[in-house]
Amino acid sequence: MWKLLIAFILFAAVGLFVLKKAGGDIDMGGEKHGVEASSHADPAASAASAAATPASAAAPAASAASS
Repeated sequence: MWKLLIAFILFAAVGLFVLKKAGGDIDMGGEKHGVEASSHADPAASAASAAATPASAAAPAASAASS
């Protein structure tokens, strides 16, 4: 029985080690609610990419209009 307990502990430790090395976002703090719970990309980077999207979408329309 003690061998199963040791095997489980080793398996869990190896699993956590692999997840941390692979870059997994491991949060052992439990459930999170609210604004601080979101683990999305930086809002400034999202705003910059959103601002660039309309300009790139307008470029094909402008080139089609000039044809």
